[in-house]
Amino acid sequence: MSIIEEARRVLRVEADAVLSLMDSIGGDFEKAVEMIFACKGKVVITGMGKSGLICQKIASTMASTGTPAFFLHPAEGVHGDLGMLARGDVVMAVSNSGETEEVIRILPVIRRLGLNLISVAGKIDSTLAKRGDAFLHVAVKEEACPLGLAPTASTTATLALGDALAVALMYRRGFKEEDFAFYHPAGSLGKSLLMKVSDLMHTDDRIPVVYENSSVKDAIYEMSSKGFGVTAVLSENGEFVGVISDGDLRRALEKDGNIINAVASDIMTKNPKKISPHALAAKALGFMEERKITSLFVDSGEGGRPVGIVHLHDLLQSGVV
Repeated sequence: MSIIEEARRVLRVEADAVLSLMDSIGGDFEKAVEMIFACKGKVVITGMGKSGLICQKIASTMASTGTPAFFLHPAEGVHGDLGMLARGDVVMAVSNSGETEEVIRILPVIRRLGLNLISVAGKIDSTLAKRGDAFLHVAVKEEACPLGLAPTASTTATLALGDALAVALMYRRGFKEEDFAFYHPAGSLGKSLLMKVSDLMHTDDRIPVVYENSSVKDAIYEMSSKGFGVTAVLSENGEFVGVISDGDLRRALEKDGNIINAVASDIMTKNPKKISPHALAAKALGFMEERKITSLFVDSGEGGRPVGIVHLHDLLQSGVV
């Protein structure tokens, strides 16, 4: 058998192991979800060896999707770390054989604390399977390892089952994108869902502003000195009525050739594009890219002068995409 054929065989075995789990999803799976949903404490996930590594990933996935969870190493547990357990917790114990010594040794403590136990094992008649308040059967026909020894298909199936639990809990909680962003504030998704225009906009004296009767020379100075290549234009009573951009200056020069005696209202673009300070920064970025503009004024919605201005570079540097 070639290397390519062997790799494909491994993927086929592991895919079959995951697909076979679909038939085992039933009442106990739903019971496990409800146990965790009703949990007043945390979900404590424990397993030894390769199963332990899978447990760490399951705990991490749950924690990031609204289910407080952490990993407890069973060997460390019998040497003092069982103090992490508290009444109100739910324990999820994972062992392919269902007889892993370190896992079995902590079961009496779980019972003394009156904690619900979700057992995950590959053998129905194992000690762990019999002790669980809910039993999730993760049996595989074969390991992908050619010797049938190294945990491969069994760990893949357990990982997939953990994902199924986490996603089912998201569904049960009505978990939304905003909730996901709350737990991922440093990631690009979190920023795109949490960061507002008000977090990035320039305010007060940084906002380029002239009036309708201001000279074009004054407008150019304002555009250059503030560094945005654009200025807002206000009416005599302070209403935001237009903008002048580099493009407006070029078009005016092409049309007239001499704009030295013109005023701002002669060359401005009316009905300026603007955005609310409460809008998502990602929305502002999409708005600017769609209209091919690099600066966008921020309007409070109460009339009057803009409350801020946001530049395309500010949005890109913030990591909202």
